[in-house]
Amino acid sequence: MSRAVLSLGANLGDRAATLAEAFDGLAADGLVAASALFETPPWGPVEQPPYLNAVAVVDGPRDAAGWLARAHELEQAAGRTREVRWGARTLDVDVVTVTGDDGAAVVSADPVLTLPHPRAHERAFVLVPWASLDPAAVLPGHGPVADLLAALPPEEVGAVVPWESRS
Repeated sequence: MSRAVLSLGANLGDRAATLAEAFDGLAADGLVAASALFETPPWGPVEQPPYLNAVAVVDGPRDAAGWLARAHELEQAAGRTREVRWGARTLDVDVVTVTGDDGAAVVSADPVLTLPHPRAHERAFVLVPWASLDPAAVLPGHGPVADLLAALPPEEVGAVVPWESRS
């Protein structure tokens, strides 16, 4: 058994429906909790529409590589293509952190899956949903998520806003 924190984002198509389908897919994998959705500006050098982002916590019989494989399965099911790095996407699922059944954080420098996620501590679109879901959350090797958020520029944190369905 392991526990993983996954960051999910979508900025093409029906973003909310795509994230809802991903959460439904994770339900069979031991979804423990899912954050609310947050609209965020795109991150990176490519012009693109805003994202909806969320965080999910899952418990299940997978190891870190298994969670990465599951993330890729969810992306593929949503029609994700990988033509442009940091480009627009139907679904992006990142493995942020994995904790083994012994309670220890999995640490990996493997370029295929670096754990904890090497840039999570810099990304308000990961930290804001995570803190909303678990105010006491800790990013291994970096400290409490609340402290990481406090260290980010206020305009970056303020740009991650709760999203409400416009239906």
